[in-house]
Amino acid sequence: MKWIEFVLLAVGAVVGAYLRYRIVESPTAVYGLPVNVLIVNVLGSFILGVFSILSIGLNLEPQYTLLVAVGFCGSFTTMSSFALETSNLLDSNRFSLLALNILANVGLSLGAIFGGRTLGNVMMERFLR
Repeated sequence: MKWIEFVLLAVGAVVGAYLRYRIVESPTAVYGLPVNVLIVNVLGSFILGVFSILSIGLNLEPQYTLLVAVGFCGSFTTMSSFALETSNLLDSNRFSLLALNILANVGLSLGAIFGGRTLGNVMMERFLR
């Protein structure tokens, strides 16, 4: 790994981790469902979806993938916190919320990827005009 790749990866990771920390530092629940981690997972998936299209369409250098996709999105989104929240719901016998948490995180994150890719395609069409 070249030094510039390491720097881009580190910058993306620090920014992503900081923003995730700011969003999840004050846990919020809606009808008992923890939503902070859901927000970062869906938002991060959307950003990754947009970037995946723009990086190809704009023929970006692979180093930008280290910055945005691996560094930023990798540290902004959080599978481990999602797993912990889901485990806590299981421990407290909140099975309906457990199922909703799994469906929301996985389903909405997948939807956000597709939505982001769609937006990326629309943006590329406008750039190419």
